[in-house]
Formats: sequence, C-alpha cells, structure tokens
Amino acid sequence: MRSFRKELRFDIPTRRAYLNITPQVEKALAESAIAEGLCLVNAMHITASVFINDDEGGLHQDFERWLEGLAPHEPIRQYRHNDTGEDNADAHLKRSIMGREVVVAVTKGKLDFGPWEQIFYGEFDGRRSKRVLVKIIGE
Repeated sequence: MRSFRKELRFDIPTRRAYLNITPQVEKALAESAIAEGLCLVNAMHITASVFINDDEGGLHQDFERWLEGLAPHEPIRQYRHNDTGEDNADAHLKRSIMGREVVVAVTKGKLDFGPWEQIFYGEFDGRRSKRVLVKIIGE
C-alpha cells in the first residue's frame, strides 16, 4: 500500500465562506497515482470545516442562515470562549456542527461520489491563511 500527502492552502478575505475544493482534491489524487483506496480530506484549523454536499448557491445561503441561527457571531460577549480576547467562539461551534473531515472512496483513479456530491471547505473565521490536508492511501 502507498500513501500520498498534500496540503491545500486558502486565504479567505472574509470571516465566512464556502469553497468547492473538489478540483484541488482531484488534482491531488491524480498526482498520487493511486487508483484504488481512500482519500481523507480534513481541515487543519479548529474554526474551519470540510464537508460533502451539493454545489448549489441557495443551499450555501441556507447553511449560512442555519448556522448563524444556531451559533450567531454577535453579540460576542455571549460566549465564554470570547472572554479570552477572541471573537470566534461561534466559529468553533459551527465547525463542530459541519465536521472536521470527509473520506471518499477512490475507484479506478477517481473520487467515487454519489450524484451531486462535491467536497467543500467551510471557513468560519477567515482573514488569514488556513490549511487543508489531503491524505490518500491505496494502490
């Protein structure tokens, strides 16, 4: 069995954003030359997420509204974490809801998705450089 590791880097200028990172993951898979196995994609920051869903703008707006309803950014004083001088407690909660990573099967050198599935990076406390790990194992 072989393994391949690559880090993707993102500089999101806004506090929150949703990026379709499927093309970058597919490029990493091609670089790996692994035809059968598993591909792990995980956010390497505790205020960001990686998840699989549909690439549809209305759905992304729904995520934003839903998450903001569950863990609103303001008032920042509502969160104990922000007593440390931070203002990102909501981002930690949003990451917990949306998840840290995804694992996708690799079949015949391709990501083995269901209909409409794409991999997304969810940023909940941007405005600085962030990393996503792509780890592929197989043959």
